[in-house]
Amino acid sequence: MSVGVALAMGVGLGWSLLVVLTPASDPLETSTFTVATVATGDVESSMVLSAVAQWVPAPVGANRASGVVTEVSVEPGTRIDQGTVLYRVDQRPVVAASGEVPAFRAIGRGAQGVDVVQLQRMLAAVGAYGGPDDGTVGAGTVSAIRRWQKLSGVPQTGVVELNDVIFIPHLPVSVILNTDVIVRGSMVSGGESVVQALPAAPTFSMPVTDAQAGLLPLGTRVEIASPAGSIWVSAVSEMKRDESSSTYVVALQGEEGGAPCGGECDQVPAAESARLVAKVVMVPAVTGLIVPSASLISDAKGRISVIAENGNRVPVEVIASARGMSVVQGVESGMRVRVPAIAPEAE
Repeated sequence: MSVGVALAMGVGLGWSLLVVLTPASDPLETSTFTVATVATGDVESSMVLSAVAQWVPAPVGANRASGVVTEVSVEPGTRIDQGTVLYRVDQRPVVAASGEVPAFRAIGRGAQGVDVVQLQRMLAAVGAYGGPDDGTVGAGTVSAIRRWQKLSGVPQTGVVELNDVIFIPHLPVSVILNTDVIVRGSMVSGGESVVQALPAAPTFSMPVTDAQAGLLPLGTRVEIASPAGSIWVSAVSEMKRDESSSTYVVALQGEEGGAPCGGECDQVPAAESARLVAKVVMVPAVTGLIVPSASLISDAKGRISVIAENGNRVPVEVIASARGMSVVQGVESGMRVRVPAIAPEAE
């Protein structure tokens, strides 16, 4: 960022730092000046940084199968529901079912418990069971298991083996599989954490330097270019120092407090972080009549003026300042003003 841009951003944070100058004894006595013509335009102060969008998954299911992973059936970010095949081990499918109690045993005739209720609900959801979810494996549940096994292409034993189902607390949910474990051709032995649930939206942050952090008060507008080309409007919501790198991490949130991506979060890759172009707006664009900020002078009472080419003082109101230019009220288009308006200090 150039020195000029840094000065302009300082103006945006408090224009008086640039334009309220110590008045000369008589600013009209200056003999060295140029002139600038008042014209319509806009001022804005911004800088371009990188925003990082990243899903933060939570582990929700462990593998119970042993053998070779012969197929990975879901892509990262896939939304799964009751009965979804997650992967296959030795060609036998491992499916998702909804339940707080993890799989811990084979379930066959006579079994009772909460895990049986969870299984019955999954069988009902896939159309294999029409009985009550009473938590007991009777004849009806055994028949349903066999129907489901036939649909799954496995031997119709009427017993759900420990390695057949992964109970996940809440379905449907978008997931990613642990690619350190579930990879086609890899060996698994049971007990590995393999299913991770994605939250409703990814997190958005910006790594910034100490100098940049000082220019980003809470609420600063940040416009993020989405992977598809739209603009996600966000604001600085939090700032934390990263002691390991001596930088700051700025958290971003959407206009209404949610994620900046709104209903377009599926554009963010589920299995990796995405670096996106972020335009940080310190001074929003303001359109009006523009003069050079150097043409502004202040008297002892803090009143701001410009000096017309003919030497007349013209009071103005500063609306916005950035990048060495100011939008003002009190002048007319085409008027010519002196730059600089203040005489050099007497020796």
